[in-house]
Amino acid sequence: MNLFALIEPISNILDKFVEDKDAKAKLAHEIATMAQRHAQEIAIAQIEVNKVEAKGSFWQSGWRPAVGWVCVAGFAINFLISPLAAAFGIAIPQADTGTMLPVLMGMLGLGSLRTFEKTKQIEGK
Repeated sequence: MNLFALIEPISNILDKFVEDKDAKAKLAHEIATMAQRHAQEIAIAQIEVNKVEAKGSFWQSGWRPAVGWVCVAGFAINFLISPLAAAFGIAIPQADTGTMLPVLMGMLGLGSLRTFEKTKQIEGK
């Protein structure tokens, strides 16, 4: 459901119960920016978790770079090594990017950006 579709009925309720225009405008603004603030709070919390993880031992802070390098290796196989080898008649099996891509996007934090775009009604170009 579209967040903005929920805001309009609430704004209509404000019209009935709040007479002061300034107070009504302030409340409407608070309601309209609530989702943005929540998304920002989640992003800030994730940054703090990332900072704590980076300070840990190799086994705590090393998993993220290791997973990143595995994804890089998979993409290198699919888009660089395999096509070059195919030119010489060598068949190299492809890495499963369908599994790697969601992991990589999650590590890079790109999933929340699309949610932000959806709340702002921004279409991908």
